[in-house]
Amino acid sequence: MKNNIFKYFLSAIALVIVFTACEKKLEEYNPSGLTASTVYTKAVGFETLVNAAYSYSRYWYGKEEGYQLSEMGTDIWTSGTGDVYPQVSQYNNLQGNNTNALDLEWNSFYAAINLCNTGITNIAAVTDYTAAQKATREGELRFLRAFYNWHIVETWGGVQLTTKPSDGVITTANRTSVDSFYTQIFADLQFAVANLPLTTAEYGRATQPVAKAFLARMYLTRGQNAAAIALANDVIKNYGYSLLPAYSDLWDMGKLKNKEVVWAVDYSTNLALNDLASSTFPSGHSRGSNNGHLMFLMVYDQVNTSILIRDIPNGRPFNRYMPTLSFLNLFDDANDGRYAASFQTVWTANKAATGFAVGDTAAFASKAIIPPAVMASKKYTTYDQAKTYAANGVPVQRKFYVSLKKFKDSTRASLSEAQSARDAYVIRLAEMYLIAAEAEVNIGKTDSAAYYVNIIRTRAALPGKTAQMQVTPAQMNLDFILDERARELAGEQLRWFDLKRTGKLIDRIKTMNPDAAIYVQPFHSVRPIPQSQIDAVTNKSAFPQNQGYQ
Repeated sequence: MKNNIFKYFLSAIALVIVFTACEKKLEEYNPSGLTASTVYTKAVGFETLVNAAYSYSRYWYGKEEGYQLSEMGTDIWTSGTGDVYPQVSQYNNLQGNNTNALDLEWNSFYAAINLCNTGITNIAAVTDYTAAQKATREGELRFLRAFYNWHIVETWGGVQLTTKPSDGVITTANRTSVDSFYTQIFADLQFAVANLPLTTAEYGRATQPVAKAFLARMYLTRGQNAAAIALANDVIKNYGYSLLPAYSDLWDMGKLKNKEVVWAVDYSTNLALNDLASSTFPSGHSRGSNNGHLMFLMVYDQVNTSILIRDIPNGRPFNRYMPTLSFLNLFDDANDGRYAASFQTVWTANKAATGFAVGDTAAFASKAIIPPAVMASKKYTTYDQAKTYAANGVPVQRKFYVSLKKFKDSTRASLSEAQSARDAYVIRLAEMYLIAAEAEVNIGKTDSAAYYVNIIRTRAALPGKTAQMQVTPAQMNLDFILDERARELAGEQLRWFDLKRTGKLIDRIKTMNPDAAIYVQPFHSVRPIPQSQIDAVTNKSAFPQNQGYQ
C-alpha cells in the first residue's frame, strides 16, 4: 500500500470521537483502544491525532460544500439546474440558516482547530518522540491550524479565534479581529517553515516548501508583496518542482502525483480508506473521496437518449455549476490550450441508431454564436451561445452547456459511482508564478509581472502558438491577473478568495455574473455565520451575526 497520511484514516476518526463523545459512547466507538492519556504521552496515539487533524481538509477540498463556498458566488460560475445552494451562488437571500454548507464547514474547521490546539498543547508530554520528531509534528499541527484559520477568517471575517483546546461544552464565543487572526497565522507558519522537513515519504504531509508556498499566499493576501515575491521564487527555484509540459497532463488520472503539485489532499484508490458517510461522520458529508467530477458536468444523458446515454468516460452529471459567458470569453481558444484541456464541448454517440454510428458526434456545445443554417445542417444537437445565454449573459437554459472536465475520472468502477480517487490539488507550482506576478503588479513592476505570466502562458500555448500567447508589461493589471488565474486555476477552490483578496469581488460579479449581480452587496465579502452557531452561544450581544445578514 502506498504511504500517505490517510492510511489510518478510520482510526483517526475514531480518535476524534474519543475527544467529543460521552463516556458511554467511548465504550461503543473506541475500537482503537486509545485514551486521552495514551494520545498525550505515546507516539502511537499522537500520530493518530495528527492524522485526524489532516483529515478535516477533506471536508472542503474535493467536496461539494467546499466548491460552493470557494468557487460559487464569483465571476466565473453560476447555477446549473442541479445547484442545491443557489443562495450562496447568487446571494439571493443568503442567510446563516438556509444552507448547510455553512454549518458543515464551520463545524469541521473548528473541530480541526481544536485537534491542532490539543496536539500543540500536549506534544511536550509525548515520551517516545525524539526532539526532532516533536518539532516536525508540532510544525505540521501549526501549519494546519494556520491553514484552517485562513479559511475561517476569509470566509466569515473576525469570528472565534482560539489557541487552547476545549474538552467540554463551551457556550460563549469571542469576536477576534482579522488582524489578530493573521498575527496567529503568520506565527504558526513561521514555526512550520523553521521546523518542517524538506521532504516526506508520506504523500500529503506538510513540508517546508508546502509551508513556504502557503505563506507566500498569505503574504500576498495581506499586501506584503516583497515577501510574497521572495517566497514564491524560493518555492519555484529551490525544491525541485517544475511545470508539467502540457496543461492537460495535470488532469490525467495516471499523472496526479507529479512535480507541479506542491500540496494535495490525497484520496486513495482504495475507496474504503476514504471518507464515505457513516455513523462516524457529520450528516451531509455523504459522497466520500473527491466529488468534483460530479459538479461541473452538463446533463449530456438528456440530449438524445437514442444515441447518448450515461457512461463512465463522460461522467455522472450532477449539473450543479455552469460557466458564466464572461468566463468562457476569457479564453482565446485558437491559441490557448487550456480551453480544450479544461472544457468538454463534444459528446460522441455511445449507442448506434438510424443515421448515427458509435463514435459519431452526438452533441456539441460552443461559446460562440453559430449561424442557424450551419446548426441546421448538422445531424447532431448543437448548443451555441445563443441557445445557452441571453445577450446580457443570463442563462436561457441551465442543462446543456460547455462543461468543465478537469475533474472527470474515467477510472471509476461504475457509471453511478460518486466517489473518485482523484487527488485534490491545494497548491501547485503555477500558483507561485501567479502570486509573484500579482505582487509585482501591486508594486508597479509590470515588466516583472509579465515575465512570470509569460512562463505560465508559454506552457499553455497550443503548438506553434507560443508567440501569440505572450503578453506585454502594458497589459499587466489586477484584472488581467485575475483573468489569467481564472484560465489557469478554474475550479481549484481559490476563486472566491482571489476576488476578495484583490478587492474585486463585487465589481467583477456585477460585470461578469448577471445572475448574482442583481443581489450582491458589499457585505457579501464575508459569509453569514451559521444560525446554529448564533443560536448556541449565550453571549449573543458579544457574538452577533455578520453585518447585513439577519
